[in-house]
Amino acid sequence: MSMKNTALPRIEVLRAQIRRGDTTHEALVSRALASAELPAARHVFTRLHADAALAAARHADAALKAGVQLPPLAGLPLSIKDLYDVAGETTLAGSVACRDEPPAAADAPVVARLRQQSAALVGKTNMTEFAFSGVGINPHHGTPRNAADAQVARIPGGSSSGAAVSVALGLAVAGLGSDTGGSIRIPAALNGLVGFKNTQARVPRVGAFELSRTLDTVCAMARCVDDCLLVDAAIADAPLAVRRRPAAGLRLAVPQTLVLDGLDATVAHAFDRALQRLSRAGVLVESIPLTELAEIGRLNAPGGFSSVEAFAVHRQRLATRRAEFDPRVAARIALGEPVSAADYIGLHDRRRDWIARVETRLQGFDALLCPTVPMVAPPIAELAASDEAFFRANGLLLRNTFAINYLDGCAFSLPCQAPDELPVGLMLSSVRGDDARLAAVALAVEAVLEGEGA
Repeated sequence: MSMKNTALPRIEVLRAQIRRGDTTHEALVSRALASAELPAARHVFTRLHADAALAAARHADAALKAGVQLPPLAGLPLSIKDLYDVAGETTLAGSVACRDEPPAAADAPVVARLRQQSAALVGKTNMTEFAFSGVGINPHHGTPRNAADAQVARIPGGSSSGAAVSVALGLAVAGLGSDTGGSIRIPAALNGLVGFKNTQARVPRVGAFELSRTLDTVCAMARCVDDCLLVDAAIADAPLAVRRRPAAGLRLAVPQTLVLDGLDATVAHAFDRALQRLSRAGVLVESIPLTELAEIGRLNAPGGFSSVEAFAVHRQRLATRRAEFDPRVAARIALGEPVSAADYIGLHDRRRDWIARVETRLQGFDALLCPTVPMVAPPIAELAASDEAFFRANGLLLRNTFAINYLDGCAFSLPCQAPDELPVGLMLSSVRGDDARLAAVALAVEAVLEGEGA
């Protein structure tokens, strides 16, 4: 079932290999760029930045040879989701409706911060059009194939589809993406990666093509929690003050409302296995009702933040170029058109009250725990052929992750599948501003899942 593991080692391992002289930054980036042209990587990138990436790698090699202490990401290949501005390029955001629009005048701040770290930015990655789906199918630029299955072409998850596959295939040590309803955590879960959705306010959204200003979050995915934290420190321009702790004594809450409904067999078995391992490691796993989760669908109507705010962004494009949109994306954006200003203000008021109630419920717990998504990645063909199948899968993929965006919280997705299973994500979540403490929990849980803390 699984493809050959071509992923790059974790950043700490790569750095040690480079220091020993086993490889160079230039060799790593050259290999990534060559692999990006292979059939397995078809549709992963919308644009490669080969010359700039190689220049960054060579600069890092020269600096290391001269005895300069390098930033953690210096000279290493990273990918950028195609909704971030890069100076001199038109930001397509997975669409063709923007191709005639002016190029960006400057890099988005997060892109500039990665350049300041001397990261080798290998290219822009494909995505769901305008970031508006958790599936990852793109009718304009093609759909990157999930790297986990050599026999069946499965969805990569979205909207950061190319970002996930770029990391899973070893084309990048990390993929800069975004998360509005799960767009980092869903593809991370379906591709066997770690995804970190930070608190929205932590990283600036300037220069990122907007889907929902209320929910959009700038974040990344990588091979492990530590690597996600290195990227987060760079794009936030400040590292989290993470105080590492053992797994024993952690108190984790498993909601019994909504998030455990309709799990497929692989996800259910993987989740149960993870709970057993955590319990054996001394983690206190407690079931809680958290019935507030069942309120989200009602409170987020009519339209919902994403549809209302996306319609404001795309109103003119829809009026003049709707035929160039993915019809499924256009239909979801159009749901925001009839929503009144009074209804929109009501969305904010209800959300604010809900957040306060849920934050109270979660006091005393170190994190919420649930499956990231309730299913393994379905085949692309099934969802491409049927609107009914597509929207049913999209709703399920987004169900658990969206709750944390609605909470304005932070979350990690960690892989928890067995070696012979398709990837399954385990989601750890907490309230807004709790990123550093949640990161410590994620590191401890990751160690248990990898057999180091059991």
